[in-house]
Amino acid sequence: MMQTTEQKAITQDDFVKQALMDYESPLIGYAVSFLHDVERARDVVQDTFIRLYHQDVEKVKDGLKTWLFTVCRNRSLDVIRKEKRIVGLEEDEMARLPSSRRSPSERADLRERVTQVHEALARLSDNQREVILLKFEQGLSYQEISEVTELSNGNVGFLLHTGLKRLRGFLPDDLVQNLTPQSA
Repeated sequence: MMQTTEQKAITQDDFVKQALMDYESPLIGYAVSFLHDVERARDVVQDTFIRLYHQDVEKVKDGLKTWLFTVCRNRSLDVIRKEKRIVGLEEDEMARLPSSRRSPSERADLRERVTQVHEALARLSDNQREVILLKFEQGLSYQEISEVTELSNGNVGFLLHTGLKRLRGFLPDDLVQNLTPQSA
């Protein structure tokens, strides 16, 4: 019996370690979309994985991705409600993020394009922005987005459609080409 408990603990540890390797970065990016602060996002993600560690592996393993994004979303919203303010991502914080191996001009162009997309996203409703980020940044299916946001599949599809339509009006043509969702 003692051996079974130890084996379960090892399984739990391995499960959480694998989840951490697979989902830590996407969850941080998702939390940043709510909190606009990398350090607070990391805290939320850390709390998400602590909560995962206390879950029964059998109960969450089949819907792990959805479970993680749901908990991360709820924790992010809890932080926002608690602090009642949203802090913008500062330039020096962006500089601390891992950089790609692009040339300075490529990085400047990419920064400009990312800024254009973020400015356009900021013009959308919160729900439209969230489902678009979950679909394109995190690669969630309509069903997974529905479970994370507690919206119906139809509502998710509608929000994606109308949000993308609005984004197309805000962005230059060369960025618009990439705004076609794949079926869920």
